[in-house]
Amino acid sequence: MRLKTALWVAAYLRRCQVEGAFAVVRRRGAEEAGAVFVRVYRLDGTSDLFGPAPQSALDTSRGADRTFTASFAQQPAPDAAVETKLEREMKFDSDLWIVEVEDPAGRNFLDIVS
Repeated sequence: MRLKTALWVAAYLRRCQVEGAFAVVRRRGAEEAGAVFVRVYRLDGTSDLFGPAPQSALDTSRGADRTFTASFAQQPAPDAAVETKLEREMKFDSDLWIVEVEDPAGRNFLDIVS
């Protein structure tokens, strides 16, 4: 059984806080099953963006409830490109969540698949 998105996001925000990174919910989506995008601001005009990995990439043997993939081939990407991508995603999916993390080192604290 998968965690509700709202609970997963709350736990992720807490994880960021414990690691010393500032994180906020920029956009709240569907409480039960909204997709989550995580933007990591590097505070130098660039950001990393991570979105939901395809279901085929989900590795349940690792115990990961949610798996992410990089949204750009070259990360970090310019902030303007990341913002454009997020605007496009919001038009496509009105239930998505956006979490923003400020971390100059680019730490994301996510389960990533390539």
